Amino acid sequence: MLINNVFKLMSSSFKLLNTPKVFYLISPVTSRRALSVQYGNYGLLTAGAKAYLNKCVHLCQPDRIHICDGSEDESKILKELMLTQGTITPLKKYNNCWLARTNPADVARVESKTFICTDRKEQAVPVTSTSTVGALGNWISQADMEQAVQERFPQSMRGRTMYVIPFSMGPVGSQLSKIGIEVTDSPYVVESMKIMTRVGNQVLEKLQTKGDEFVKCLHSVGTPQDGIITVPSWPCDPERTIILHKPDANEILSYGSGYGGNSLLGKKCFALRIGSTIAKREGWLAEHMLILGITNPKGRKIYIAAAFPSACGKTNLAMMTPTLPGYKVECVGDDIAWMKFDSEGVLRAINPENGFFWGCSRYFHVNQSYCNEDHF
Repeated sequence: MLINNVFKLMSSSFKLLNTPKVFYLISPVTSRRALSVQYGNYGLLTAGAKAYLNKCVHLCQPDRIHICDGSEDESKILKELMLTQGTITPLKKYNNCWLARTNPADVARVESKTFICTDRKEQAVPVTSTSTVGALGNWISQADMEQAVQERFPQSMRGRTMYVIPFSMGPVGSQLSKIGIEVTDSPYVVESMKIMTRVGNQVLEKLQTKGDEFVKCLHSVGTPQDGIITVPSWPCDPERTIILHKPDANEILSYGSGYGGNSLLGKKCFALRIGSTIAKREGWLAEHMLILGITNPKGRKIYIAAAFPSACGKTNLAMMTPTLPGYKVECVGDDIAWMKFDSEGVLRAINPENGFFWGCSRYFHVNQSYCNEDHF
């Protein structure tokens, strides 16, 4: 595991001890520093989750730890914090709707800075001639990935809270669902993950019965090398932003961006990139597809899955309002489908996400009539 490799590099300088709810970082150049679990139930973490948290704490060195339980009380605390920080503003005309203004340099996915780490390049991307730049992704070697992590993550959470988000892609307990744990220093990411995935203690309880298998997701908004955060309400490090995937270890690392496509690691990172490699090993499919239910006037219902590239109409079709009398259309998912043939040869599918993630300027006017109805 990559974090484990970086941990070994640092082990001669730091020592990490832990007791329930208290972590200690001991360094030869600093005094003993205690980190308390200020929120959440440390005892619910599995052995594997505790080991992963230990390594993340050691690497990123936060000031405090918050283990998310997915509750409304927790959301109230985090929203009040973000209001104080100026990260979000309530919308007066809509209940429980919030506006988050980002740094203008952090508003989109960064495909050019997104990498897959495998033993051999051909395992991740087409191998082309040296004069040809491929358009199907970016590969990075193990050594270069470790260097990228070492240049960015050590002490990246100093002065911040480390949030531990247990989440389920797909309904908790579904045969097709998978569990992840995202460690982040962004309360905005926590609240957004609660919309896009299933978050909470029930996920940790389910993890106890699933062999302690989960996808490891580490995220930090980072700090620019010069230490100057130009938009205090939206810290980020656009110049050094990077998103790294290690499929063999079921591991994702994201640094420098708070934008959802780069920081909500259950989305493209887990549900498609890591998800597709898990699917290959286990014999199912993780696809960039919508899932739509259509019922005709006679009551016969069928489901379709459709694959379009980004910004080509998946959401518009998934949220279609039928004009033919007697027809009913239901949106199961507008972006990602996990599919598997059952024992009878029937193709089954779930939407691994729990909410919707759009660019408002592109979709809002088209889809608002569907969303305003009582579909959800």
